[in-house]
This record gives sequence, C-alpha cells and structure tokens, in this order.
Amino acid sequence: MTETPLLNISSSNQNENKTNSALCPDLNDWWEIVYYIVPKYIDTICVIGILGNVFVVFTYSLHKGSLKIAEIYLMNLAVADLIFLTCLPFWAVNIRNKFNWPFGNFLCRSTSASISLNTYTSIYLLVAVSVDRYLSFVHTLNHRGIRSKTTAKGICLLTWFFGILLSVPAFMFRTVKHFPLWNISACTLDFPTPSWVTAERLILNIVGFALPSAAIIFLNFSTIRSLQKKARELRGLRTKSCKEHKDTKATRLIFIVVLMFLLCWTPYHFFVFLDVLYRTEVIKGCLWGEVLNFGEQFGYTLATTNSCINPVIYVFVGKYFRQKASEVFSQFISCGFPLSWVSSKKSLHI
Repeated sequence: MTETPLLNISSSNQNENKTNSALCPDLNDWWEIVYYIVPKYIDTICVIGILGNVFVVFTYSLHKGSLKIAEIYLMNLAVADLIFLTCLPFWAVNIRNKFNWPFGNFLCRSTSASISLNTYTSIYLLVAVSVDRYLSFVHTLNHRGIRSKTTAKGICLLTWFFGILLSVPAFMFRTVKHFPLWNISACTLDFPTPSWVTAERLILNIVGFALPSAAIIFLNFSTIRSLQKKARELRGLRTKSCKEHKDTKATRLIFIVVLMFLLCWTPYHFFVFLDVLYRTEVIKGCLWGEVLNFGEQFGYTLATTNSCINPVIYVFVGKYFRQKASEVFSQFISCGFPLSWVSSKKSLHI
C-alpha cells in the first residue's frame, strides 16, 4: 500500500502547516466525516468481499472438472483480493482512531506489505488474462502452444513473485512513528530521504498502473475488434458457431472485470500522480495538499470496492461460472434431493 490510508496527512501537510498555517483552511469537520464514513464503508466491503471471494475460490477448487486457463488467473485474482480484504479491517480501525495506529510495528508492516501485494498482483493478473484472450482471438494459430495450463500457472507464480518483490519496501520502511503535531502514533512509510518517497510513488503510478493499464486497454480493444470482425464474417456467411458464442460470453466476463478494475482504481492513481507533482513542487500551496489528502483517501476507498465486486460480476455475468457453482453446490446436497436445473454434462468454458 502507499501512504494513502494514512499519511499524506503527515508527509504533505506537516511542513506546510508550520510555514503557512494562516493560509491553510480549517477542514476538521471534513475529516470528521472521513473518520465516520470510511471505516463503515470498509467494514461493509470486507464482509461482502470476503464472503464473495471465498465463494469463488471454493467453486473453482471443489469443482470436479479441471480449471480453464482464464479460470486459473481469476482464481488467483480472488486469492489476492482475499489477502487484501483480510488486512483492511486493521486500516478501518486505524482511520476510526484518527490515524492513531493501535496494533504495533509488525502488523503495521505486514498488513501494509500485503495490501501492496494486492495492488501489484491484481493488475498483472488482469494483464495475463487479457493476453490470454488476445492470443485466443487475435493470434489463434500462431500462439496455440503458448496457451497452456502449465504456462498459466507459471505466469501466476511469476506474478506473485513480482508482487512480493515490489512490496518489500512497504515491509521494510513502514513503521509506527509519533507525530507531535497531531499527537498520534501513525503507521507511516519512513523513507531515508524525501526522494525515496517520490520514487516509491512514481513506481506505484507507472509500474503499478500506467504501464499495465495501457497493455490491458490495447489487448482488450484488439480482442474486441477481432470479435467484431469474426461476427461480421459469420453474419455474412449466415452461420452461427456454438464455440464462438461461448467464447464471446467468456470474453465478455473478462472485459467487465477489467473495466470495473480500471473504473475503481483510476481515480486513486490520478491523485497519486498529482501528489508526485505536489512533492516535486510542480503544483504548490496548502490548499493543494488538503485536496490531495481528501482525494487519495476517497480514491483509495473507491479502489477497495473492486475487491468485492468481482464475485458479483461472476454471478450475474458469468453464465458458465454459475453452472460450475451450481454443480459444486449440488455435491453438498443429499442424493435424494437433486437439483433438476444442474446439468453435469454441460461444457464449462470460462
């Protein structure tokens, strides 16, 4: 995680408050709203998200059939979201305590690193599944050998390793530090110099969002164009392929998952980018510091929504996920009460 749930409060405003306190607006009432609303919202997200992602993991794990390639990525995404959601309650308490961290140094470091892990792992898993869809529809013949379950599992392992590597600074430099100005002991990133803070924010912004988002947008637009071209060709031939219909439905699910991720995370990263400009004094002023504090706080709160929304998408958009879930559910029902709407012979194609 970046400084967001906590400490742009300290880093962006401390010096400004000392030198330009007369120019800084009194926003205590606004922060009281943050302390009241955000923890309640995070608690709600955690309950819905944990139940939903456990449901997804159980469905993929307990189903008798083997996972498809896209399902391997989506299951890893659900695991990443679960790790993230189990850490969020600590930050809800932290915000409720007005950023006074009550859990000690180890939990400060470990929860921060775990949340940072989700930030990187989630978006690169979406890159991987977007590449899979791209190869499936745009370069169907040329890269058929690359699209294997073994390759998908290897990419997932590599993604987790990459996420862990990028989360090391969060574990190393997070610490509980006392801030006399607010009389709190906050869990903050305590880098050796201010330039480290700027570098960390740039890495988050560029490596953690801008580059993978550009790849995701390119891959998905290319896939959409390919699907539209194939649809026109089929209409011209007046034929309808059952496989193409299933692939289109499966790809629609991926598109919606990707779209919701970008909608949830873009505002937060926009404010991270503005914070980099503020730190490098491209934009100045105490008012900007306050705007960025609130912007990142609510931007990150919106971003947390993404971790609970994917299971909802799977249920309402993923026809084949629903079939798979119903088959898993039927395994726990007495043999005397079969579900007539479950068909174990249906072809499941994520």
